[in-house]
Amino acid sequence: MIFAPRNLAATLAVSLIALSTAPVLAATPDDALVIAQNIDDIVTIDPATAYEFSSGEYVTNAYDQLVQYDATDTTTLAPGLAESWEIDAAAKTAVFKLRDGVTFHSGNPLTGADVVGSWKRVLVLNKAPAFILANLDWTAENIEEMVTADGNTVTVRWTGDFAPSFVLNVLASRPATVVDVQTAMANEVDGDMGHAWMNQNSAGTGPFKLARFAPGEVLMLEANPAYWGGAPAMQRVLIRHVPEAATQRLLLESGDVDMAKNLSPDQVAGLAGNEAVKVETYPQTAVHWFSFNQKTEALTNPALWEAARYLVDYQGMADSFLKGQMEVHQAFWPEGFPGALTDTPFSYDPDKAKEILAAGGVELPLTIELDVINSAPFTDIAASLQQTFAPAGINFEILPGTGAQVITKYRARTHQGMLLYWGPDFMDPHSNAKAFAHNADNADDKYVSTTTWRNAWMPPAEVNAKTMAALAEQDTDTRNQMYLDLQQQMQAEAPFVIMFQAIKQVAMADRVDGYVNGASSDYVYYRLVEKN
Repeated sequence: MIFAPRNLAATLAVSLIALSTAPVLAATPDDALVIAQNIDDIVTIDPATAYEFSSGEYVTNAYDQLVQYDATDTTTLAPGLAESWEIDAAAKTAVFKLRDGVTFHSGNPLTGADVVGSWKRVLVLNKAPAFILANLDWTAENIEEMVTADGNTVTVRWTGDFAPSFVLNVLASRPATVVDVQTAMANEVDGDMGHAWMNQNSAGTGPFKLARFAPGEVLMLEANPAYWGGAPAMQRVLIRHVPEAATQRLLLESGDVDMAKNLSPDQVAGLAGNEAVKVETYPQTAVHWFSFNQKTEALTNPALWEAARYLVDYQGMADSFLKGQMEVHQAFWPEGFPGALTDTPFSYDPDKAKEILAAGGVELPLTIELDVINSAPFTDIAASLQQTFAPAGINFEILPGTGAQVITKYRARTHQGMLLYWGPDFMDPHSNAKAFAHNADNADDKYVSTTTWRNAWMPPAEVNAKTMAALAEQDTDTRNQMYLDLQQQMQAEAPFVIMFQAIKQVAMADRVDGYVNGASSDYVYYRLVEKN
């Protein structure tokens, strides 16, 4: 999505008026954080249905879970809305004690019934992220038996053979967010459980509440002075949708924004010498890949999948237009976490690819429609793939779209080739293993938010079994080795090619301190930000 200049000017003017009466080119207010960011991937901001990176940032800042990775330490699972808990692994039960005195944005007090109702709402709506809670064998029908509330005590039960750490990580995930059920249901329309209302309003306990959301334009947050963890210093956070890196840099250097989230490596390099701006780097969990939809007959030959791994100029991209923002990574679980496979066995070798295609009987030339988000670095990666695949007789027809358009098409399984990225839904290797190495039912009406189902690929029965066996394994070392084996197998026989792991570079005004950007979008926090 490219802004016409007059549309961009209108957006900036409206945004600034909302924040301050200062002229357009004046510095941003001391008590407001203004961000330039590409947020066109947002499909929904209701925590029960939100499943995009940008919507994850919003949910993190407006809501809480019982247990969570907090702004003060994004690597350690800490108390959230629950001040304490006890787990009985043998009985497959966890008992949580809620904090006293916590209130929602509406002023309603937090209760155990809100926890049960929030999770039931996820399962009843049954949208993209519902499968995460379903990992614990919860359904819309049994949730009120599996999770019960007695005053400020919430008892959680599960039936599978899971390590306690896996259960806690599920409960720290986005769909385990606790919402003000009374307010959500009071705004229900035609049985939507308040979904439409929740896409324009917040009903959380978080440090910020929603002030305004206009898709593809702006997302504005206001501070929650009653936040149980302490009121934020910033009274407002304004995220402007600015898809172009060059425009983001211009706004940052002119003082119209405090932060630019999507600068390309050349734009970052161009900031060198500007003492008013600093660039912070954050390792990320997102892996970038492209895939072949198995609903297209011409894309079902495993020789095509294998050859594709040798038609990517991994290092060439990483050393040029992706420099400083991507590193070569070829397995589904990100480096830096236990169980990650760091081997990179594939490199650009068009002659080998041609041999594989010929031996496998792939009919050439082959034209593949490749859906891609219309912004950097996706369009640049797509252009590189188009160039390096062509000599082998494989032609990519690039179809750019907004993030929401591309993701919606992917979920409908109507694509041919897809260039996207994937981040863990919770910090356990099963999160990505289930996405890349498991598919319980490939039927069109059995929607699951995984790369396997969305690409209509049914892994071999043994791979499905290995994935579930790793989930149940209690010994940590044995479990990690099982995930290493799964990643090696997926490198050899899956219709997707994993290329990179992301590194986030965020440019910001030098006077901005306290910004926290964890390893995924669920750990992006604004509540500690201050301006010097």
